[in-house]
Amino acid sequence: MTWTLRDQARHLNSPPLQGRGRGWGLPASTLDTLQTRARDMRTNPTEPEKRLWRHLSNSQLGRHKFRRQQVIGHYIADFVCSSAKLIVEVDGDTHDEATDRTRDKALAGHGYRVIHITNPDVMTNMDGVLRFIAEALHQSARPHPNPSPEGEGLSEDQDS
Repeated sequence: MTWTLRDQARHLNSPPLQGRGRGWGLPASTLDTLQTRARDMRTNPTEPEKRLWRHLSNSQLGRHKFRRQQVIGHYIADFVCSSAKLIVEVDGDTHDEATDRTRDKALAGHGYRVIHITNPDVMTNMDGVLRFIAEALHQSARPHPNPSPEGEGLSEDQDS
């Protein structure tokens, strides 16, 4: 019998290798549940998510690649631009500010900046939403004010 890494992880109840380390440090069963839920959310998006995805897919916004319903830690982010470390959350009526703050802090711990956009804004002001996201992407592209000694965070023109 040949086992895949995922099969082995389920058997050992340890997360499979992925992105940064071993599955965000989550048990395989939890990671599997989150990934299944994310897949379902991609299959059945809300109308605002569909509309925004039409503008973010295929690197249409400033040539930045976005993924939708991406598992990050214990959370599923609506839209993620990994290169800019930016998460775009489309908030409906059920979002709670205290819960969002806790979630945003946890995602920031993974190095991501989170911006929130409301469903009504997506439905009635797409141009404004896209400008807001583009500005957040532009801010993410700026070099870190205190770059590391190894040179991480320096832009190309500062390297010369």
